[in-house]
Amino acid sequence: MNSCGNTRKAFGEELLNLVQEGEDIIAVCADTRDSMRLDLLAEKFSNRVINVGIAEQNMMMVAAGIASTGKIAFAATYAMLNSMRALEQVRTFVAYPKLNVKIVSGLSGLTGSIEGVTHQCIEDLAIMRSIPNMVVLASADYASTKVIVREAAEYTGPVYIRIGRDDTPDIFDGSYSFEIGKANKLQDGKDLCMISTGLILDHAIKAVKILQNRGFSIRLLEMPSIKPIDKEAIIKAAQDIGKLVTVEEHTILGGLGGAVAEVLTDNIPTRLTRLGINDVFTESGEYIDLLNKYGLSVENIVRQSEKLILE
Repeated sequence: MNSCGNTRKAFGEELLNLVQEGEDIIAVCADTRDSMRLDLLAEKFSNRVINVGIAEQNMMMVAAGIASTGKIAFAATYAMLNSMRALEQVRTFVAYPKLNVKIVSGLSGLTGSIEGVTHQCIEDLAIMRSIPNMVVLASADYASTKVIVREAAEYTGPVYIRIGRDDTPDIFDGSYSFEIGKANKLQDGKDLCMISTGLILDHAIKAVKILQNRGFSIRLLEMPSIKPIDKEAIIKAAQDIGKLVTVEEHTILGGLGGAVAEVLTDNIPTRLTRLGINDVFTESGEYIDLLNKYGLSVENIVRQSEKLILE
């Protein structure tokens, strides 16, 4: 995992691939053409990219209109704008009629970093999970982003995809397996099940290695599909192990940890530790410093996991 890739570039490249293969796709952005790497598509298919300017609500309405004609619409801007500024349009004009709009959100989690709280988005998974008909996905790196974007395009209906900002460590390769509603078991274990989603998976993997070096046996699940979530994988982990930890770059309220807790409460109440950002507004800072401050350092993931194992 020494090499790095960029999830926004992966999105732009895969969108271009899909159009070149004949998919009837139109991308809409809100003054984010280059930032969301739609420039890659525009350079070869200028009529496939519509820039509405700094008008995210309008962007979502244009995407809905495009999808209503039978095309696949991709609406691409930053996570806090897609999930909050354009929320009414997403809910009422995309999700309610179940239109074929794919909402791609960069700068998710703390990746907005030095832009501060206005551009950091730690609430989007909770918001989008609550909307009927919405599929909610999060990619962990460059390779997984490509696969997830392709699968989203093949799915009929609204999809929310969470990606990042800067280059991130490569975890997967072109053989990455993804299915909406399914977890990926990256390794098995008997002492603890760690479940993670999105870019923070890299930290979860590092934490698991440290725990293994300390003699613990850890099951690691990647959960790229937050909604629908893989209930079977969660219930099996509860039955087999009985101790679970969730790791997410999101508030612990309503995101991955909340979704896992709901499954456990409804089916098999189990010890669960939710690691993420507590109920606070975050501050401006370098990305890695923010992860460390808000409890998502590798060391804290190890510390909290070991605590649960030994209880």
